[in-house]
Amino acid sequence: MTQRLPALFLGHGSPMTVITDNPSRTSFVELGKRLPRPSAVLCISAHWETQGRSHLTTGDHPRTIHDFRGFPQALFDMQYPAPGSDGLVERVAALLGEERIRRDATWGFDHGSWGVLQPMFPECDVPTVQLSLDRSLGADAYIALGRQLAPLRDEGVLIVSSGNVVHNLALWRQSAGTVPEWAAEFQARINAAVLAGDDNALTRFAADDDAAAKAINSAEHYLPLLYTVGARLPGDDVALFNDSIDGALSMTSVLIGDAALVNGIA
Repeated sequence: MTQRLPALFLGHGSPMTVITDNPSRTSFVELGKRLPRPSAVLCISAHWETQGRSHLTTGDHPRTIHDFRGFPQALFDMQYPAPGSDGLVERVAALLGEERIRRDATWGFDHGSWGVLQPMFPECDVPTVQLSLDRSLGADAYIALGRQLAPLRDEGVLIVSSGNVVHNLALWRQSAGTVPEWAAEFQARINAAVLAGDDNALTRFAADDDAAAKAINSAEHYLPLLYTVGARLPGDDVALFNDSIDGALSMTSVLIGDAALVNGIA
């Protein structure tokens, strides 16, 4: 019987995380050593947004995308030549329905994906498929997608979503090196909701919720979290790690499954 794999939400932060010595990268490296070997990875990144359908990367070796500018050449030299997986694409299509997905050979692995996967799987040998964020959907629908994808966890597939709970680059430039009260409050509130399995607290925010408006901002970095909490299965533990804030950017990561996998990590 295949061992159930966890579902992860990983705070990816700056692209520099992957090429510098920092606690987040160290935790991803250690987690990769502890995880049961997956047969494949399904990654949902904040950096691929589509409209109307969820797109899936196809091809033998999807390209590495350097979707940033102004960083050292070492980042542009980084490649993540993991193989694709036609089998996983077809399984996801079966779970979500053909009318909800589109196979896409034009995309690849953006830094939201390879920035967290490369530290965990430096040999770049685990078959990987990236799934886009369909921005035509409401918040509850992302949790529902996570529920539909949850059976993959019992089929050897590691579900990894990548983003940030608090992500506001405009405010980060003003607040780097501090922990703003609004950011700490929002982070604590979301952490409590994740641990309690309170989906409503993760998807419904009042119009005058200033902390949510600042933290979620354009939302693409927050929404991947909803897939992970949606993939929770009976008997799962929930654990937080990398629970830090730098200005308007948080690195908090979530593991749904066996909490022992992150014991002692950051």
